[in-house]
Amino acid sequence: MSEANPPVDPHLSADPNAEDPALAADVLDPETGTDATPDPLNQALMEAAQWKDAAHRAAAELDNYRKRTARDLQETVKYANANLLESLLPVLDNFDYGMAAAKAESEGSNLYIGLSMVLRQVQDFLKDNGVEEIAAVGSAFDPHLHEAVSQQPSPSVPEGTVLSQTRKGYKLRDRLLRPASVIVSSGPATDAPSA
Repeated sequence: MSEANPPVDPHLSADPNAEDPALAADVLDPETGTDATPDPLNQALMEAAQWKDAAHRAAAELDNYRKRTARDLQETVKYANANLLESLLPVLDNFDYGMAAAKAESEGSNLYIGLSMVLRQVQDFLKDNGVEEIAAVGSAFDPHLHEAVSQQPSPSVPEGTVLSQTRKGYKLRDRLLRPASVIVSSGPATDAPSA
């Protein structure tokens, strides 16, 4: 009986220390014939530079996010009471009407003196919260601050100037809470030509 030889894999080399020609081709640069494997140190340095750049970008984005969040928080705190203060304005209008009626009765009456003290407190409260009244009468009409309810001719007031105010306007710091309702001068009256 003859002993059968086991099948030989053609990819396996008889010499375990011999290099695979396919691997050797990958390692050598075909043009120069030198070792083409990248230098691990240079490769690591390039990768570290990429990660460092990514870390700097992430830190800058985080810093910008923090600044934006702080700015938004300041805005929120600054204007948090806007709705409450805006709701208070019609009450203040009615209070002004009551003051006018008390003044017409007698400026020396206890009612007028008491209402004057309350009005002063309300005005101080509004001022402390950043609310200011919009100046209207005598100023040039500004559509960002004034709401024109009508126009009237005036021989002495130039066109585009506020003649009178029908309702007070208010700002909360640099934001408009409510425009002032005003009557604007249309300039001197022009007589219609007779036919």
